[in-house]
Amino acid sequence: MKNKLTYIIDDDKLSVKLMSMLISKNNFCEKIVSFHNPQTALNELIKNALNPSNLPDVILLDLNMPILDGWQFLDEFKLITFAKKIIIFVVSSSIDPTDLEMAKNYPTVKNYIIKPLNSDKLKQATLLIENEVSH
Repeated sequence: MKNKLTYIIDDDKLSVKLMSMLISKNNFCEKIVSFHNPQTALNELIKNALNPSNLPDVILLDLNMPILDGWQFLDEFKLITFAKKIIIFVVSSSIDPTDLEMAKNYPTVKNYIIKPLNSDKLKQATLLIENEVSH
């Protein structure tokens, strides 16, 4: 499967810029849409929930954000019924074992990636996506 659309949800503009450049360089997806506010991303997801062509294939989600953090985003996300499967990767600077363990409680979270994102971590994510789609 070619990952067509990826959402980056991270309040750190520099992280978003660096991830976007890395994603483009590695041909991870065709299009990137970034959100600095998770609530805006949720609103967009809700608006397009029944329109698979407007939904992302993958979401790269930061945890530590003001207003709505990554965990709150995930709690809201799991209440929405989507027209297609969306794979989430937590991308965080947190190395707290509690966060790593908590991520396992969300079936849509396929992996926990510790920042910074790099080419190897992106390749690993691509393999997980391909494995997910083939099942």
